[in-house]
Amino acid sequence: MRVLIVTDWNRGQGGAEAYLGWLRSGLIASGDKVRLMTSSAGTMGDGTAEYVAYGTERVAVQAFLQIVNPFAVRRIRRALTEFRPSVVLVNMFAQHLSPAILHALGAVPTILAVSDYKCICPMGSKLRPDNSLCGSRPGWTCHTAGCVSLPHWIRDQPRYALLRSGVAKVDAVIACSNWVQRALESEGIQSEHIQLPVPTPGVTYRRNPSADPTFLFCGRLDVEKGVEYLVRAFTEVRRTAPRAQLRIAGRGPELDRLVALAGELDVGDAVSFLGWLLPNDIEAELSRAWVLVAPSLWAEPLGLVALEAIVRGVPVIATSIGGFAETVEESVSGFLVPNGDVGALAERMAAIAEGREFPEHRVADDVIARIAERHSIRHHVDRMRDVFRRTISGTEVSSTAANGQSPDE
Repeated sequence: MRVLIVTDWNRGQGGAEAYLGWLRSGLIASGDKVRLMTSSAGTMGDGTAEYVAYGTERVAVQAFLQIVNPFAVRRIRRALTEFRPSVVLVNMFAQHLSPAILHALGAVPTILAVSDYKCICPMGSKLRPDNSLCGSRPGWTCHTAGCVSLPHWIRDQPRYALLRSGVAKVDAVIACSNWVQRALESEGIQSEHIQLPVPTPGVTYRRNPSADPTFLFCGRLDVEKGVEYLVRAFTEVRRTAPRAQLRIAGRGPELDRLVALAGELDVGDAVSFLGWLLPNDIEAELSRAWVLVAPSLWAEPLGLVALEAIVRGVPVIATSIGGFAETVEESVSGFLVPNGDVGALAERMAAIAEGREFPEHRVADDVIARIAERHSIRHHVDRMRDVFRRTISGTEVSSTAANGQSPDE
């Protein structure tokens, strides 16, 4: 098959970018021809994208390009002409490429992979300004609740009209979790849930927990990730485990505030801000950590970081509302705590630090094997190729006529 992957590919690589990298490599290994299209606002697939459309992080320009990005429309039409894909997989597009690309794909079989809430929430997080979870349908309440300004709300009316019509014309929608599948269904979007993959540990990886209690966070430093609550909970833990350490891997707009907070709470000497790490460096941090902590405030769509930790034998403390509840098994691979509950988070962290829970700082081998098999890249690629074939066969005549080729070429 000839597969065109279309995504924003943001600058700070998160779970969505990592996933598309794994999928792309897996499809190529299966013999498929794969091309990647991104915007220029991010890392452009770490410089490997074959098609790049203009994008920018300048807010004033984004206000227009997020409705219709003509550069993305032009580029995707060129990709269709030159590459002649059998199928197109679209992931993130709302930040830079715009919903106009869904219409530019014409009759080419198209699958939308959903890994956030942008299709049904202008904020993309379903999180209100007071950090409470939003259960409302999108509309005027997005302004009255303080999520978006009036100019933003007005701007979003044509944008979301185009987005809704674009989603309605794709051939299939894939949800990253049962949680996201239900969220989409509540807005009238039918989807299929397919388990996302995680890579197995590198050949040199060995579990080697630090002598001192060590907590690890990996991810973007955005409000919805709840790192402020983690720092506050860690302060409580230090009262009974004074040698405990907190290591924070990632970057984002909250960085300076978090550094200042650690200083104000007098734990700055025990909190390390590591920045973005390469995969080998992340594995080294996981090897030493007693537990990975994912204190998200929002309902995490899935939380690949938890799966990456578990298959490396690292227990996880995560929040209970959202996708983490589908990956973290209570007292088996870690613990789930209520979103935004500093006290509950501190209690679970203290139980780890004091050796009352997971005293060997390790997930059992049979649990590791089960999760690794369920979320293997091989299984996921096979499932996605099956979806591709089903989607192509559903429009086989028009697709073949448009591309002048066999769907499996």
